[in-house]
Amino acid sequence: MARHWWKALAILLLLYVIIAGFTVKIPIIGTNGQSSRGLFFHVPMWICMYTMFTVSIIYSLLYLSKYDLKKDVIAASAAGVGTFFGVLGFATGTLWATYTWGGTLTDDPKQMCTAIAILIYMAYLVLRMSVHDLDKRARISAVFNIFAFALLIPLTYIIPRMVDSLHPGSATTPGFASKDTDGSMKMVLYPAFIGWTLLSVWIFSLVVRYKKLQLKNIFK
Repeated sequence: MARHWWKALAILLLLYVIIAGFTVKIPIIGTNGQSSRGLFFHVPMWICMYTMFTVSIIYSLLYLSKYDLKKDVIAASAAGVGTFFGVLGFATGTLWATYTWGGTLTDDPKQMCTAIAILIYMAYLVLRMSVHDLDKRARISAVFNIFAFALLIPLTYIIPRMVDSLHPGSATTPGFASKDTDGSMKMVLYPAFIGWTLLSVWIFSLVVRYKKLQLKNIFK
């Protein structure tokens, strides 16, 4: 049981984040009102997404160096989990936009670029399902994964910070950090980063085990 301590930590942290996220007193920032509480769930989803996509690209590169199908399985598993959390991040962001921007889906650069990045990774997953030969699928997917990751950071981080956007942290809209003068939001947000990331790693480990069971005849 000792080796599963981090799973217990994930559960405890997420319980704290969910309870405190809806009850802790937060500063009223602009017109956001209580919708700022979405930060405790929205931003950690992106942290999970970036973590999983980074794991995925590392194992795609490792696969291309030795053509070990086990590395491809890990890369695909991480990409799938990363896409899942990316969709959750986009969904929580659109929910926040509905109450603060007056529209669920807008032409805001941050929202549009993020949608494109997630669609690219969805295309990666569809590509994997369309190629049945394991070796061919692994090679094509690894190359596509490099392409997807190369676009991820510019689309979701660099471009939105260079252009005008309603999204906090852009070139014209400041973030929330300067308004959290007493640190009440940070007391929930930082544990949220750890808790949600541990959960993503937990889900990732389960997906890898499942995929290896599917291919147990190959991975003897």
